[in-house]
Amino acid sequence: MTQSKSGMMPALTQQMQDCIEACMSCHSMCEETMSSCMQKGGPEQMQIMRALMDCSETTRMCADMMMRRSPMSAEMCTLCAKVCDMCAEACMSMPDDQQMMRCAEACRRCADTCRAMAGAGSM
Repeated sequence: MTQSKSGMMPALTQQMQDCIEACMSCHSMCEETMSSCMQKGGPEQMQIMRALMDCSETTRMCADMMMRRSPMSAEMCTLCAKVCDMCAEACMSMPDDQQMMRCAEACRRCADTCRAMAGAGSM
């Protein structure tokens, strides 16, 4: 990525800002949902915890990479979308749990924005 004449990195595009916000929102929701799972316990929650942990870390890393304009951002967005899709499916396995449903929605929204960013090419 080239720098502007002033030596500063160019401003984030609206699409990047939206994706970063979706990633951070998803990260927060996964963290909240992990806390909920820990309180409830049980084998179902423990299986979902792996997906939540992967998603939480991946979305945070994806947002960080976009904010610093990493040349690997597009690839990270592709991976992030995949991880978010997997987490959404895991959360959907408990349709009666409102926290899980909110988390699944945040994961789907993040996956959609990450797919759009990955398809946008160079960041």
